[in-house]
Amino acid sequence: MSFVSKSNKKMKLHLILLFTMTLISLNAQHKAPQSIKNEASIALDFYPELENTPISFKFKNKINKSTMRAQPKFWSLFRTRKKRAYIVLISKKFKISGKEFLTENVPKDILVGWLGHELGHVMDYKNRSSLNLIWFGIKYTFSGSYIKEAERAADSFAVVHGMGQYIMDTKNFILNHADIDVSYKQRIKRYYLSPEEIMVLVKEREADLEASGVRK
Repeated sequence: MSFVSKSNKKMKLHLILLFTMTLISLNAQHKAPQSIKNEASIALDFYPELENTPISFKFKNKINKSTMRAQPKFWSLFRTRKKRAYIVLISKKFKISGKEFLTENVPKDILVGWLGHELGHVMDYKNRSSLNLIWFGIKYTFSGSYIKEAERAADSFAVVHGMGQYIMDTKNFILNHADIDVSYKQRIKRYYLSPEEIMVLVKEREADLEASGVRK
């Protein structure tokens, strides 16, 4: 009886992991794990320019110094920009007070903001040649000033595309959460737009929309 019980538990765990890791199609070009398909769809809706760009969201056991990372798929670097494909890697877990939590279980709006920031990177990558992207990866690995430039650009793309509140909520979740690791907060402060800078961009966008007669 005990053996059967343990076997059932292992089977259930296996099914849960399989359900989490299996990618489903959001549309013809976008795929995401079932557990975050709604959040991925919401984030993608802010980027109509990416409608025909192949993008996959995928969980990974661990991402060094980060929770998510967007990058071009290696094989697609040998194709033209229009045919290039991208992947957004998502760390399966993150730590609060030394305890691990599933990334997919963070508040919905926070996850949407995180994904929106990564899609900002994809917008940046789309404008680069493959050779430039390879050089980008090298500089990002070894230059703190370049990390700052790249992360602030991704934040800016997200805000300009109407995700200002999501980006702000995500930033505040990290910076104001008493139990999130201090070193991660310092990284956010060092390399990303501050909440104050985000608000400036939001107001500039609102002013531009009002001047052009477009509703927010």
